[in-house]
Amino acid sequence: MVSSSGLFNPSFTGFRMPLSRRALTLSLLALSLPMPALAQQAAPPLALERSAVHMLTAKSNGRTYDIYVKLPPKYDAPENAGRRYPVIYLTDGDYTFQVASGVTRLPHNAGKLEQAILVGLPNAKGEDGMAARRRDLTPWENPAMPGPNGGGKAFAAFITGQVLPLIDATYRSDPARRTFVGQSYGGLLGLWILFSQPQHFSSYLLTSPSIWYAEKALMALEADYAKNHKELKARLFMATGAFEGVKKGAPSPRYNKETDMVGDQQKMAKGLRARGYKGFQVQDMVIPATIHETTFPIGLVYGLQWLYGQDQLSGWTPGE
Repeated sequence: MVSSSGLFNPSFTGFRMPLSRRALTLSLLALSLPMPALAQQAAPPLALERSAVHMLTAKSNGRTYDIYVKLPPKYDAPENAGRRYPVIYLTDGDYTFQVASGVTRLPHNAGKLEQAILVGLPNAKGEDGMAARRRDLTPWENPAMPGPNGGGKAFAAFITGQVLPLIDATYRSDPARRTFVGQSYGGLLGLWILFSQPQHFSSYLLTSPSIWYAEKALMALEADYAKNHKELKARLFMATGAFEGVKKGAPSPRYNKETDMVGDQQKMAKGLRARGYKGFQVQDMVIPATIHETTFPIGLVYGLQWLYGQDQLSGWTPGE
């Protein structure tokens, strides 16, 4: 007989069976269960330390999103009761949040990176991930793209109008120190926010930004911003993989065939430096031997070192 605890209980008195028959019955029952089923019953799911999940429905598009949060080490320690932390917001949170959680764990504990709250922004619940991100992370409609796109402005309104206030009201965040992290389309959305509503984030960490999107509409957006602004209070880090460029004269299956994401990033960074915006810093780098799908983890580490480096990483810049 099985007790309420889920364990076999030989002292249970509601039903009696001779010991030999009882043991035989239990053995047969155990043998009748598939081993994977037994393993699944015994093994608890993996839980991320100091983490929480909030669920929000966006007023701007009506879709529901999970919001992942991970707090830094000793967040609840008495000595940190009055401490406020920078917050790192990661689009494509289904993927990027786990990477950020892993790569910051040791340097946070060792004091090599300034501790920060991590916030993951996954795709809308119950939707195909690729289709959802193509819609939510692109700020303009592009007829050349398959499927719905151009919903980035609504998604940005959700982030700035609902997610940021939720985090600031729930946790000891520092609203003056927010970092926007995006890769690919997420990098596209990050640059759109930087040039259209820069008041929301103090820094941006963007890998493989899709500057090519919608005939490079970002270039025109930045030019429009420059017409009326001499100041841009933000720090921008961009990184693209070497194999995301087009290598002329030496065809290789590793390099892009048409879209020169390396060239686009370099042109954007050069143009921003030439503007000389007051209060603005930009760092860009090309990461050796990575493709579009492998650039993010390495670029994230470099970007965090530049933005949040402590101890011997303090003041680090790419190229050292």
